[in-house]
Amino acid sequence: MLFRHLLLLATLFIAGHAHALSADEVKGIIFGETEARVEALAKAAVTADEKTAAFIQALADDAVKTSGEKVFVVKDEKAFDPITGAEQPLPPDAEDVINPNLMRSELDNALAAIKLLSKDEKLRSEAIRTLAGESDEARLPLIEKAWAAETVPALKSQLEVMRAAILLGSSDKAKRLDAAALLSASNNPATKTVLIERLGTETDADVKVALQSALTKVQASLAWGDKLGAIFSGISLGSILLLVALGLAITYGLMGVINMAHGELMMIGAYATYVVQGLFQKYLPGAFDWYLLAAVPVAFLASALMGAALERSVIRFLYGRPLETLLATWGISLMLQQLVRSIFGAQNVGVENPVWMSGGVQVLGNLSLPYNRLVIIGFAIAVLLSMAWLISKTRLGLFVRGVTQNRPIASCMGVNTARIDTYAFALGSGIAGLAGCALSQVGNVGPDLGQGYIVDAFMVVVLGGVGQLAGTVYAAMGLGILNKFLEGWTGAVLAKIAVLVLIIVFIQKRPQGIFAMKGRSAEA
Repeated sequence: MLFRHLLLLATLFIAGHAHALSADEVKGIIFGETEARVEALAKAAVTADEKTAAFIQALADDAVKTSGEKVFVVKDEKAFDPITGAEQPLPPDAEDVINPNLMRSELDNALAAIKLLSKDEKLRSEAIRTLAGESDEARLPLIEKAWAAETVPALKSQLEVMRAAILLGSSDKAKRLDAAALLSASNNPATKTVLIERLGTETDADVKVALQSALTKVQASLAWGDKLGAIFSGISLGSILLLVALGLAITYGLMGVINMAHGELMMIGAYATYVVQGLFQKYLPGAFDWYLLAAVPVAFLASALMGAALERSVIRFLYGRPLETLLATWGISLMLQQLVRSIFGAQNVGVENPVWMSGGVQVLGNLSLPYNRLVIIGFAIAVLLSMAWLISKTRLGLFVRGVTQNRPIASCMGVNTARIDTYAFALGSGIAGLAGCALSQVGNVGPDLGQGYIVDAFMVVVLGGVGQLAGTVYAAMGLGILNKFLEGWTGAVLAKIAVLVLIIVFIQKRPQGIFAMKGRSAEA
C-alpha cells in the first residue's frame, strides 16, 4: 500500500541528507490523482528540509492555493512561493487545494516521520502521539531508529511500547513471543492496554500464555506505582492542609479564636501572589521566573496586616465569647469575599507556575512527581520549622505562650497582652497568606478559594490536639494520606464522608485529640 511505502521512505530521512524543495516535488504533491500525490509526498519526505516540512504543514493546514500551474502558500492573508519563500501577489482566481481523507492521513504521517527525530522534545512527543496505536510493520524501522536515538526516558518508554505493539501484530510467532517478553518488563500503563487487546485476538496457545504472563507482571508493577502515587498524593494534600491549619493552630489552638475568616485570609495571600505576578509580567518580564520569591513575603505581609486590622478593630472585643467571635468572623469573611469580587471580579484568575516549577520527575511508568507539588511539600516543611522555632525559641514566642497559659500573670510580669494578641493573630493570618500563595500554584485563584479548606483546617487542628504543632502535623498528613487511599476505593465524595465519620468517632473516644494540651490551660 502507498502509506506503507511512505513510511518506509520516511525512515530514510534519518540517514539521508536534506535537500531543498524542488518545483517538480511541489507540483507532484499538489496536482494529479491522490495515489500519485501520495507517491510524490513520500519522495519529498525522504530527505525533507525545513522548507519541505513547512510546505507539508501548510498543505495539512489548508493554507495552499493554486492558480493554473502556480502554487502559493497563504499566511496572514499574504501569498508566498513555497520554494523561495518570496512574497507574491495572489491571483483573484486562486483556488484551495482539495485533500481527500487518504491524503490528509498521509500528510499527518509524513509530518510525524519528519518530526520523530527532531531536536525539539515537544515535536518528538507530538510525532509519537500521531503514530501511536498503529500496528503496521512498515513503521518498525522508523520507530526502532527513533527508539535507539531517544534520550528522554518517558518518550523512549512510549516508543518501546509502540515497537512492541507492532511486533505483537506480526505474523511471525517468534516475534510475538519476543514482544511479550519485552513488554513483561515494562511499567508503562499503555502496555497493559496493548496486552489486553492482543489477548482478545491471539489464537496461538503459546503466545497466549506468554501474553498472560506478561500482563500479570505488568499489573504487579503498576500496582506498586499506584500505591506510591496514592502515598505521594496524600503527602501532597497533607502538606496543603498543614499550611492551611498552621495559622489556625495559633489563632484557634493558642488564642481560642474561632476565626471563620481564616479561609479569606488565605485568599488574600493568593491574590497578593496574583498581583505580584502581574507586576513582574509588566515591569520585570526578564525576571518572571523568580516572581514567586517576591510573592511569598508579600502574601505573608498582606494577610498579616489584614489579620492585625481585624484583631484590633473587632476580635479584641470578643475574647472569651466564642459564639460571637464565630458570627463576627463569618460576617467578615463574606465582606472580604465581596471586596475581592469588587476589585478583581467574580471570575477565577490564573497564576502561572515559574519554569522551574513546571513539569515533573518520572519515577515509574505510572508515577510522576510534579515539581510544583514537591516544592509545596518542601515549603510546608520550611514554614513548619520556622513557626516551631518562632514559638519555642524567640521572645515573641515566649510571650505568646505565656499569655496563652496565664494571661493575668503575664500581664503582672509586664507583658503587654493586647499587643501580643495582635502580633499572634497577625502571625497566624500571615501563615494563612503563605498557604494561599502555595495554593495559587496548584489551582485557580478565586473569591471562594478559602471555603474549600476552612472545614478541613479546623478538623486538622481539633484532631491533632488544640494548640499542639506536632498533632497538627500528624493530623494533616494522616488525613491527607487516608483521604487519597479511600478515594481509590470509594470515590472522592464517599471518601470525604468516611474521613469525617472517622474523625467524629475518634473525637468521641479522645476529645483532647491526638496530643492533649498540658499546663494550667488544659485544667481550666
